[in-house]
Amino acid sequence: RAGEYSLSPAMAPVQLLEILRKGLVILHPVTIPEGFTRDQIADVLAAKGLADGKRFFALTEDKALLKEYGVSGLSLEGYLFPDTYHFSRGTPALAIIDTMVKRFKQVAAPLMEKTQGTGMKFEEVVTLASIVEKETGRPEERPLIASVFLNRLRLGMRLESDPTVIYGIENFDGDLKKKDLAQKTPYNTYVIYGLTPGPIANPGLESIKAVVDPAK
Repeated sequence: RAGEYSLSPAMAPVQLLEILRKGLVILHPVTIPEGFTRDQIADVLAAKGLADGKRFFALTEDKALLKEYGVSGLSLEGYLFPDTYHFSRGTPALAIIDTMVKRFKQVAAPLMEKTQGTGMKFEEVVTLASIVEKETGRPEERPLIASVFLNRLRLGMRLESDPTVIYGIENFDGDLKKKDLAQKTPYNTYVIYGLTPGPIANPGLESIKAVVDPAK
């Protein structure tokens, strides 16, 4: 198996052979924090030397791949589950994406049935969960924030969420200005009604749970 191995001159030939025969390549841990965008994930993987960032990013919006995973949105944003993974150097970017999406499906599967009670499609739940994720880093606030947004949707109000505006700004410099809140983009929830066209980040399990079971 092609890959990176840890070998030593002190090892006996039979030990070396066994390591190579079993393909015991070095696995590097990489942690994807909750709320990271696919762009940020690409940067983390590239910095670790585990993937070509541009290749990874391009694959996350490959139409054939989206169809294969049953995602109707513009990209796999929202479906690259934040977790700690272990990859060997040389792992294809496609295999890394597959691992992350399958992990998302594994974790989110028990919640899919519960989304029926929200009156939302599961993809809409993931989109709102991503907004909740970016609104706060405090777990105890998520159900309350989810409840506020769900009420606004129900009443036909705008969500008015700063993180959505930021997501729609190309090359955001970290300084959100008043004019940005007035600029019409598909992600500016100060201007548009309803949800954004898709997730604005990759939410963790607790944010998805908060949307499915919000505070009363």
